[in-house]
Amino acid sequence: MEAINSRFPKAKRKGNGSEQWRAALFLSPSWLLLLLFFFVPAVLTFYFAFTNMALTGAAAANTQFVGFQNFTNMFQDATFRTSVGNTILFLIFSAVIGQQVMGFLIAFLMNGRNRVFRSVVGSIVISGWVAPEVVCAFVWFAFLNDTGTANAFIQGIGFEPIAWLYTFPMVSVIIANVWHGTAFSMMVFQAALGDVPKEVEEAAMIDGASAWQRLIRITIPMISGSVVTNMVLVTLQTLGSFTLIYALTGGGPGNATETLPIYMYHQAFVNYQLGYGTAISLVLLLIGIVASLLYMKLLKVKL
Repeated sequence: MEAINSRFPKAKRKGNGSEQWRAALFLSPSWLLLLLFFFVPAVLTFYFAFTNMALTGAAAANTQFVGFQNFTNMFQDATFRTSVGNTILFLIFSAVIGQQVMGFLIAFLMNGRNRVFRSVVGSIVISGWVAPEVVCAFVWFAFLNDTGTANAFIQGIGFEPIAWLYTFPMVSVIIANVWHGTAFSMMVFQAALGDVPKEVEEAAMIDGASAWQRLIRITIPMISGSVVTNMVLVTLQTLGSFTLIYALTGGGPGNATETLPIYMYHQAFVNYQLGYGTAISLVLLLIGIVASLLYMKLLKVKL
């Protein structure tokens, strides 16, 4: 009997090993795709950032390793410094303050309301999110141009029209991006607020806590994980925002709205300096990593 029983663990281990190999076999196409379309491009990106690779000229035929020369040139370029400032400004007011605050405010006001109200408001907000960025850009161009809806309203109440895209270009692209992306934050916070136990809020209300105290001391701490997750995702999406800005202002007037993605595009595909453009993408990646770690540290969320 003992001899028979001693065989079952061996058979079980053999079966587990067989299942693992079978699972690995089924997953191998996914691993191959990740290797070809994620890991290899990532490694090549790091390599090309340290080369003088170009689309035209001698560097196109003979790409050479130049070390940190791209980064040295980058930090000596006044346009690069301007684009970094524009990117940080766009990130703070569009993602951190705009989409995050607006998304939470809409979700908080919709929390506990009837289904019809939530469906109507949610559909209106989501309609801006599901539209492609180029469509959103044309919508806001039609609203903000010299003969657009905004100036028609201003003239209707007796004021002179304003060239919004030339006088307030960064404000225009920030408002357009907030309008486009707020729905994502709203849905994240709706799900998070729905998981907050009603008993805790009711107990705090009985103890005499005001609505503001319940919000600051109960609701926000209990959804801090969702706050950080949403902030990281919105930040990364906003850092990579290209189509909306390019279609709306082209990075202008001048370089007033030239963020790092726009600057990278101009260097890589207008000036044909692919190595230099790839180096800019690494700086953009570094900004995203630093911002994400900073959010987690400030809100005391462990990795």
